[in-house]
Amino acid sequence: MRLNYHHLRYFQEVAQEGTLTHAAARLNVSQSALSSQIRLLEERLGHELFERTGRKLVLTEAGRIALDHAERIFDMGDDLIAMLAQTGDVAPPLRVGALSTLSRNFQLQFLRPVLGVAATELVLTSGNSQTLLTALEDVALDVVLLTELPPRDRLPGLVAHRLSEQPVAIHGTERRLRHPDLATLLSEEPVILPTESSIRTGFDSLVDRLGITPRIAAIVDDMAMVRLLARDDIGLAITPPVVLADELAQGLLVRAPFELDIVESFFAVTAKRTFPHPLLGRLLSPSKT
Repeated sequence: MRLNYHHLRYFQEVAQEGTLTHAAARLNVSQSALSSQIRLLEERLGHELFERTGRKLVLTEAGRIALDHAERIFDMGDDLIAMLAQTGDVAPPLRVGALSTLSRNFQLQFLRPVLGVAATELVLTSGNSQTLLTALEDVALDVVLLTELPPRDRLPGLVAHRLSEQPVAIHGTERRLRHPDLATLLSEEPVILPTESSIRTGFDSLVDRLGITPRIAAIVDDMAMVRLLARDDIGLAITPPVVLADELAQGLLVRAPFELDIVESFFAVTAKRTFPHPLLGRLLSPSKT
């Protein structure tokens, strides 16, 4: 038998007032009816919720546990009403999904407008595009960050907002970049590449045009690891500059003086919803693709 939430509301009122008399007056019911409802709840839970101390009703241990759950249950109900009515000061958790290969620096830049916003919980998830977009369709995520447009034929209900695009370049320690041309550089120095992505596709096309076979030091699905490998001088990182912003600013890594003609775009993908998260407007640029 399911829990009767009507009984739970009566119990919460008695717990807060401390007497049946005051609680009955607030609820506009008789004391006998209220007492009966409390007994039914105790029978359902299998524990006494109050013990009498003089004229006051004091919560038992089971009662304190029940009150804690009751308050959370009814708070969630209030949040649900506020969310659907688009009112209230407390926003629901903002659930953001990001491609596992996406730069952490870029994610931080995207989220900065809502970081530290009072009463807002931020939930971050990483994964592959298919998993993330499915979660977005299922209302398990509010926005997904990708580097490629989602397939319109399979996912017509999604909207891709182009946030920015950056040229992809070669980055590494200064000693590795002392080569006269791009073909020689990529033939003689090991490279660190992301897994399947627009960068990888563009790089494969580039070396094919140059007629060379690159030395691959690592293929990585996490841009944070790309940063660490490049800092440790394991090889040259093929990335947008945002991935290595700190290292470039500190002079730990430098950019090679060769253009690759590879561009990585960044998209925030949302679903068409009647009740979008109230903070999405702070994050999304006005342009849509």
